[in-house]
Amino acid sequence: MRLGGRLSAAIEILHDIETRHRPAADALRDWGLSHRFAGAGDRAAIGNIVYDALRRRRAAAWLFDSDTPRALAFGGLLMESGTAPETLNASFANDRFAPPPLSETELNLLRARLGEDLPEGARANVPEWCEPLMRAAFGADWIAEAAALSGRPPLDMRANTLKASREKVLAALARCGAAASRIASAGMRIAPVAGDGRHPNVQAEPAFRKGWFEVQDEGSQIVTELAGAAPGEQVLDFCAGAGGKTLAMSAMMDNRGQIHAYDADRQRLAPIFERLKRAGCRNVQVVADEERLAPLLGRMDLVLVDAPCTGSGTWRRRPDAKWRLTRQQMEARLAEQSAILDAASRYVRPGGRLAYVTCSIFPEENAAQAEAFLARNPAFRLADHDAQWRKRFPAHAGAVRIDGGIVLSPAMTGTDGFYFACFERGAE
Repeated sequence: MRLGGRLSAAIEILHDIETRHRPAADALRDWGLSHRFAGAGDRAAIGNIVYDALRRRRAAAWLFDSDTPRALAFGGLLMESGTAPETLNASFANDRFAPPPLSETELNLLRARLGEDLPEGARANVPEWCEPLMRAAFGADWIAEAAALSGRPPLDMRANTLKASREKVLAALARCGAAASRIASAGMRIAPVAGDGRHPNVQAEPAFRKGWFEVQDEGSQIVTELAGAAPGEQVLDFCAGAGGKTLAMSAMMDNRGQIHAYDADRQRLAPIFERLKRAGCRNVQVVADEERLAPLLGRMDLVLVDAPCTGSGTWRRRPDAKWRLTRQQMEARLAEQSAILDAASRYVRPGGRLAYVTCSIFPEENAAQAEAFLARNPAFRLADHDAQWRKRFPAHAGAVRIDGGIVLSPAMTGTDGFYFACFERGAE
């Protein structure tokens, strides 16, 4: 397919996302199934146009004074590629699958707008109702932080040290362009794709099938390291989901001690069994019924709560989610977080630790939740997060912001947005 055909396909997919109110990944998958003539390279290039349009939605809409799928697709492509509008029109010559070229009215508007500075909202590319939340989170840096959430993400992986060192895995992935991550001790990274490129399918690599590594954002790896699961400890992963952090803690513990992986949603737990087998994790017990946790009450050295949240820290990877998010949904997440924290705290032994993690950058889900939990639970105190960070990552002492916990973001740490807080239960 030529660029014109790819752009037409992206417009069609964006229209599907808008009219059917569904995730971009689902719309892209269905388009691929119904257009089997499109090769993997075409599908990747079309996906890039769709995701770039969603990441830069407000900027693209400002360029065209319109938020139609056509305006978003053209705007996202023009901003990401830096192509001149006239050059883009010329590329459509003799391409019967291309969309209608930019009209003279559109060209005139683009010539004017591309010569101006983007307004704040367009530079931030977040929903208008989220702007006060971003300001509260980052102060004067809120636009730069929001803009970083609109960039293309890298592909991050974690070497599974139960089976292979990071150096061994990097050697096996040399042709994929993988390099050591900046902060995470077992992290590896493939840089964001450029143009119409695509990341390699690392899960097809023999090293993945052998269990040498897992795909996991570096930020997720960092907060798991901060939780500090140690060999011989008793650990409860209270919202284990598919098991990414469970597997990482198992490696940190060198398969010694015990991890109880629980999630209230059995369907979310389904992938964990195959992942544990491939990774060689032998110290994990999967728990699907909360009643089976009763013997663990007051006995855990560490309880990890990877809480349900808005996912605002993952907007680079799931840009469609930020435009579907509502204040009502956020309020529901806040109530869930409070209830889960209180429930999970019951399993911490005297002198033990409760780690609270979100993939959100909003203070209401993060520092405010930590403060409210401490007010409700006087048996706990906030850990010294600055000391925790310096102990784990001494070479990156100034890389994060401490705000009732540790804040990670694309602009500060080059990771997804994460929040980590550790509460210590007093000895009795």
